[in-house]
Amino acid sequence: MKKEIRLSEKISYTTALLGQNMIYNFMAMYIMFFFTDILRIPASAVTVIVVIASLWDAINDPIMGAIADRTRTKFGKFRPYLIFGPPFIFISTVLCFTLFSSDPMKSLVFSTVFYILWDMSYTVSDVPIWAMSSVISRNPVEKNRMVTLGKIGGTIGTVIVAVGSISIINALGGERNGKAYFYSALIIAAIGSILMMICGIILKERIEPKKEKADLRNEIRTITQNRPMLFLMIALLLVNMVNNIRQAVQLYFVVYAWGDSSYVTYIGASLVLGMVLGMAVTPKVIDHTGKKQVFISACIFGAVFSLLPMLILTSSVIFGLIMLCLSFAFTGVTTITSAAMLMDVIDYSEYRLGFRGEGIVFSINTFLNKLSNTISKAILGIMMVAIGYVDAMERTPLVTFSFSSMMYLVPAIAFALTIIPLLFYDLTDEKLAKIQKSLNNKGDIYGDI
Repeated sequence: MKKEIRLSEKISYTTALLGQNMIYNFMAMYIMFFFTDILRIPASAVTVIVVIASLWDAINDPIMGAIADRTRTKFGKFRPYLIFGPPFIFISTVLCFTLFSSDPMKSLVFSTVFYILWDMSYTVSDVPIWAMSSVISRNPVEKNRMVTLGKIGGTIGTVIVAVGSISIINALGGERNGKAYFYSALIIAAIGSILMMICGIILKERIEPKKEKADLRNEIRTITQNRPMLFLMIALLLVNMVNNIRQAVQLYFVVYAWGDSSYVTYIGASLVLGMVLGMAVTPKVIDHTGKKQVFISACIFGAVFSLLPMLILTSSVIFGLIMLCLSFAFTGVTTITSAAMLMDVIDYSEYRLGFRGEGIVFSINTFLNKLSNTISKAILGIMMVAIGYVDAMERTPLVTFSFSSMMYLVPAIAFALTIIPLLFYDLTDEKLAKIQKSLNNKGDIYGDI
């Protein structure tokens, strides 16, 4: 198959995911700390806010996927949401980090409303931006490359925030200055939103949907009768907790375990080295080894390197960073491998059920990531309530151990549990070759434009 995707599309898609993940990771890293230590909302109340809002956001994803599958406009199926959705993400992000009142109870109300609005605004663009990769070309190699570029862009966005955001916050007033978070959010949300809008303008949808509207029964069948997808989604729910719990806890961890908020930059650097290395080698590795085997091996090694700092019981920051870097490398492997497997289950759906359902499949994927994020924050919140967390509390051995467990032990458990559903994933390379051959022989059943 000839190459269809232009260089400008590849660049814009990569930078769009970069911008989107800058916004997402800024929220993931700082929103709980901002609520507890800047707005002084009790940890128990913050946990309820974040969990309920995140759970509602997760539920919204399949709804958004169904809406996207029914969208028919002159701009395309998914592009309108990338063009018109980002401004709402920008506004709601800034509002989440705005100090409207010094009264914790009033702040609780404002925070609840704005955080829910942010979750819903983010969903409107999150599902379409990933689903775009499945309609940009009929060529499976090009689609997989676009997904890989998106993942790389997302990782770079994560890295930028992980490494640079604490420096921006400190330059604008410090980790306990509310205005520092407000202006940091303003800068990051503006950059991310603009990059997403540019992507929506430049990208082209080349697989046109069927003329008839998407059938709800087909969407339900896509979920319930796609056995490989069901097991892959369970695995994604679990493996996403590795990074989600670390994003939520890392500022607390460096403050209460390592004693200095600036160490967030070093954790970001370990993420850079690890994730980039893991993501760079994965495409070649899966070319010679089955995706399932690569995924399982990455989970085993990821669990080992995550657990070692807890087993050795050392307070060495350097050792902790090295182990984090190694575990991040295997997270990078799972990121690229799972993305390629997701494209496979969409092709399997078309082959077996006659309905691709990109919108619903990608919405379930983002739903599971957000559900994983919800569970991660709930675990962190419950732990904080259990130790009686208050802002600027004393660094006792219990506090240090608790936040260290969130950084090391919980991710190790998540890695290990991910292996179980993968054992039942049976979409082999041989089956995939047969599926792709059959789809190619049928031609572009949706038609290229």
